[in-house]
Amino acid sequence: MYRKISAIIVPTVIAAGIIIYMLYSVRDKILIAIQHLTPEYLLLGILICLCAWWLRGWRYHMILQSLNYRVTVVVATACVFVSQTANIIVPARLGDFVRVFILKHEYNTTYSEGVSSLVVERVFDIVTVAFLGAISLFFVLNAPPWVIYLVVLPLVAGAMFFGILLCIGKYSSKNRYIQILLTMLHEIKRASLSVRSIIALGSTSIVIWFLDIFVCVAVIMMFQEQIPFAVVVLAIVIGNLVKAVPLTPGGIGTYEPALTATFFLFGVPYDLAVLIAVIDHLIKNLITLAGGIVSIYYLGDWVIPSIRTALDSKLGGGDKS
Repeated sequence: MYRKISAIIVPTVIAAGIIIYMLYSVRDKILIAIQHLTPEYLLLGILICLCAWWLRGWRYHMILQSLNYRVTVVVATACVFVSQTANIIVPARLGDFVRVFILKHEYNTTYSEGVSSLVVERVFDIVTVAFLGAISLFFVLNAPPWVIYLVVLPLVAGAMFFGILLCIGKYSSKNRYIQILLTMLHEIKRASLSVRSIIALGSTSIVIWFLDIFVCVAVIMMFQEQIPFAVVVLAIVIGNLVKAVPLTPGGIGTYEPALTATFFLFGVPYDLAVLIAVIDHLIKNLITLAGGIVSIYYLGDWVIPSIRTALDSKLGGGDKS
């Protein structure tokens, strides 16, 4: 039990400590900035964020459809909301496994199909984010080498992954674990490598991440500031690539410093960069949390035990001590 508790508490405390330190370092500027913000842009950011969430649900609906499961857009969106809400609470993206349990309960999917659907979603997210970052580099002068490497490496990894899918053919194995892996790769290939899937999932992913960027633009407009759009794109890209490493719940405490550092690197005052990063992530996480709560009520009370089962199985198995 103590291991399970520490696995959640320690990363959460670290994340909270980082955010508190960042805000404390600009405490004198916070009230001044708040007095000059324009609240209408906060509402705009929330509306844009909600649109992005609906598109995420539609994209996940298409992924499941490619795996021959007829899941409505509303249910698909609710699944994504619940799993991402769990990710805000626990580290290591363990909340993703909640989605696997929900699909198993509601549509009798196999566990490999549930995991495969997650992999397809994640791969398209990472590749799309890195692709947008690569384009932004053409408009951002004097980017340091570490920024270029951070953007290019996911693109190379994504290309290698899709190359493996193309070459997988109809291999099979008598080894149980290898066969499970091959089955998942075949499922991922079926859901992601048809011409229809590439066009539909790729274009949807680009729109989703542009909307995510525009949420940050709305936050910047709240403070009546002007930051080059390419810099905003690059900041969001770096923030999300760093956030993809599951060190803290929901990337809280890693996303904000990455965003702040990128803005500061390209001339944005540090105090303003901190406020933009914190508010941007706060809006996105609060929408996620609210959507997750509504989705749990929509799907039914049985979701709560499923969340507990998913997290218990990943935070120490059957350890009852």
